[in-house]
Amino acid sequence: MSESNNIKILKESEAFLEGHFLLSSGKHSGGYCQCAHLLRFPDKAAEVLHDVAEKLRDLKIDKVCGPAMGGVIVAYELGRQLGVESIFTERVDNVMTLKRFTVNPGDKIVITEDVVTTGKSTMETVKVLEDLGAEVVAVACIADRRAENSALTLPVYSAVKLDIKAYDAEECPICKEGKLPLVKPGSRKQ
Repeated sequence: MSESNNIKILKESEAFLEGHFLLSSGKHSGGYCQCAHLLRFPDKAAEVLHDVAEKLRDLKIDKVCGPAMGGVIVAYELGRQLGVESIFTERVDNVMTLKRFTVNPGDKIVITEDVVTTGKSTMETVKVLEDLGAEVVAVACIADRRAENSALTLPVYSAVKLDIKAYDAEECPICKEGKLPLVKPGSRKQ
């Protein structure tokens, strides 16, 4: 499957929207990616993640690990396609933790995410797993939206690469054009 077909599926499932959006950072953007909308359709999610699974196959991994919330279903689907164990990390008292599962020293693990932007929660998960003796070898995601300030130091395997520009409100070209209303997607409060 091609990246353009994956983007088509993301748009059909309303996981990738184009318009005028107020982001949780306070910045404005002409695009917004909410992969939960894709993940509500298991057949479409499996199709989009198939390409990612194929890219990971040669890594000979033991487990996939998704940070809760966004990476959990992605971990499940990639684990299913690759035939490996799927686990997740979660925040306990605001600290990323591997609470429900175990890893063995030397386990080769891929971190899974829905969307990778800054890499902050991904790198928190890397630290948790490496502190337990695992070897984190890559990151896998549906949408790679990394910016120049991304904290990621690992290879990233994605179904799509999205270059969505974000603007300070006073510099937003969409606001200046004045044709599209500003919409606040997502669940985070400003």
